[in-house]
Amino acid sequence: MKTLLITLEYPPFKGGIASYYSNLLKSWPLNEALEILDNNKNQLVVTQGLFAWRRAFKTVWQRLQKNDISYILVGHILPLGTVTFILSYLKSFKYAVFLHGLDFNATLNSPRKRFLSALILRRADKIICANNYTAGIVADFYPAACNKIKVVNPGVTGPDDEEINKISNTVNLDSRYNLKTRLILLSVGRLVRRKGVDYVIKAIEQMSEPEKKNLVYFIAGAGPDEKYLKSLVAAEDTKRIIFLGAVDEKDKWRWLKRSDIFIMPARNIKGDVEGFGIVYLEANLMSRPVIAGNSGGVGDAILDSYNGLLVEAENIASIKAAIIKLAGDAQLRKKLGEQGRERALKEFNWSGQAKKIIDIINTQNL
Repeated sequence: MKTLLITLEYPPFKGGIASYYSNLLKSWPLNEALEILDNNKNQLVVTQGLFAWRRAFKTVWQRLQKNDISYILVGHILPLGTVTFILSYLKSFKYAVFLHGLDFNATLNSPRKRFLSALILRRADKIICANNYTAGIVADFYPAACNKIKVVNPGVTGPDDEEINKISNTVNLDSRYNLKTRLILLSVGRLVRRKGVDYVIKAIEQMSEPEKKNLVYFIAGAGPDEKYLKSLVAAEDTKRIIFLGAVDEKDKWRWLKRSDIFIMPARNIKGDVEGFGIVYLEANLMSRPVIAGNSGGVGDAILDSYNGLLVEAENIASIKAAIIKLAGDAQLRKKLGEQGRERALKEFNWSGQAKKIIDIINTQNL
């Protein structure tokens, strides 16, 4: 018998959720059959609205006619959870629902979506949350489901040692930006408000000249906040705070390797939260310490004073203090970075995360 994963987000679709499911499929043991139904050919959803799930119903129903699916992993509670919930009364299978953070938060502001979500979670065999923050929200929303809630963080993958050697030639970066004696602060991500780049800029602007003398801050990414963020940079700091624009995978790893400190003090903005933050662990893989905002699911990725520093995400002074602390202590940077790499490799490898999910779906609820 097979397990079927149904998802609206899968490569070439980009994003953390698509990456989660792609890596899960790659890491699934060969002796455990996993099949995927994605939406890349619009076979699940083609419209938005009340009946966006109708095509998914037909597609999944047709797949179930082979009678070889014993378990369905639901990649999105709505609308795919609705489809799976209905079909579970027509065919014999169990299902688990994945919840990442924003996907579930989006259901809480609508009475109709709350009602549907409660039905879906009540009938689910398991509820697999990507972080403890989301697990807590689900438990508050539907206390009766607590025994079914399990947490499986995303895994992290990066270049191996040979690949790192190939991409870590930083001569061009050093000469282009005059970096030899400068301490490099780096952010990588979509330029949206919750990522906290605006507060990093403001923190740097508030530093005295001696405090930021050798500091340079690179911002890699694009997004709707780019114009706003550039407007925050004082004229005298345009050579200290540099926007790189969107970068490809190879350049992302080059910059992570070349940086001294990775920073992304993500904050909660009206339910718009950082679900986990894979990029924190990617920085750790390069043995780089992290400054992160203590919000959403970030606390699963970053342990304060172990692989980085957690700051009060809405407190510019807290962000400033963390930058100054790490910038002035090379030994601490080295310690946090090395501990971060060891933890990322040991606790967040995808083969281990896939095994956790298999164990979860094969274990009966008490």
